Amino acid sequence: MSLLPDAKGIIKKVHQAAVEAVESTKPVNVCFGKVISASPLQINVEQKMILTEKQLVLSRNVTDFKTKITAGNIKNYYYTGDVNSGTAPVSPSHVHAVGTIEVTVHNGLAVGDGVILIRQQEGQKFIVVDRIGK
Repeated sequence: MSLLPDAKGIIKKVHQAAVEAVESTKPVNVCFGKVISASPLQINVEQKMILTEKQLVLSRNVTDFKTKITAGNIKNYYYTGDVNSGTAPVSPSHVHAVGTIEVTVHNGLAVGDGVILIRQQEGQKFIVVDRIGK
């Protein structure tokens, strides 16, 4: 009876435990990916794995969102010229004070967008932080 096969197995297990211990001390892992599908969302990470919506947490930087803005005075202009003459005189008629309005910022991901991701420690979730500048 040989103990050598058991010793190799024990050494392998100890090595694996050591590697996992080192990996667990890393709080985050930054990686890069490319959007390969917008709906349903899929991101190819460094040409090694494909992440689906269930694995992704999207930051505001990569989603459509609504926000409020303050608009100052907006002028309305009316066309007063003759369409056939080719002239287009425009005269301001009046000004509107708009105030605060809500707008939608269309910032969702599209196929081909490069993204920066952060992998959560010991998890299967990835936070999509932002796009990579073009």
